[in-house]
Amino acid sequence: MRRLLGIAAAIAIGCSAAAAGGQGAVQGVPGWEAVGRLNIGGRAMCTATLIAPDLVLTAAHCMYDIRHGRAVSPRSITFEAGLNGRQSKAARRVAKAVIHPGYRHGQTGQFQTGTDIAVLRLDRAISGDLVRPLSLAAAPEKGERVDVMSYSHSNATSPRLQSACHVIAARQTSVVTSCRVDFGASGSPVLQTRPGRLPQLVSVISSKARMGGKGVSLAAPLGHELQALIRQAG
Repeated sequence: MRRLLGIAAAIAIGCSAAAAGGQGAVQGVPGWEAVGRLNIGGRAMCTATLIAPDLVLTAAHCMYDIRHGRAVSPRSITFEAGLNGRQSKAARRVAKAVIHPGYRHGQTGQFQTGTDIAVLRLDRAISGDLVRPLSLAAAPEKGERVDVMSYSHSNATSPRLQSACHVIAARQTSVVTSCRVDFGASGSPVLQTRPGRLPQLVSVISSKARMGGKGVSLAAPLGHELQALIRQAG
């Protein structure tokens, strides 16, 4: 596991430069509209998920400029819930960003998967008639099946769903899944699905890595600190 994290540090996804086009519509997947694209200062993108009418969850490193490493202004960020093509279910500006207190951006030699989460407060709530927020659940255990829904450089305007991935490792500081992610997928939700129910968000994608010659993804588990972040953002 330690070796894997070292490899992942060298190829962390970061945010992607904004791009047009994309494939992978997910109509028919319950609750998919809660997942959306973050447009960051008109120059970069990440993925985020609506977890309350006025709150979204994403990766902490998405709050930093990909070129200079400086923190970006939350008010330069827009969340587009359920973006599919040129239409989104709802678009809101970000009013406030609360980053995990243990996260240190760009600190040499440390890869902080376990603290790579941020909660963003929107300037206006999104009505439940438009988009229903996803609920949170405990981190998955090794061997469990999960899905990942993401926007990325190659799917910038339509989300891509990877289903039936497996949790390869589950530690207090990271979750490793067999889902493969690309630039822009930072902040994407790792989902557990049950028949007839909305998916539950169990982790947040932080980076991509390679393990045994195969692509994998590293995700931040949702620890007890998340509730404190939610309270600060509210």
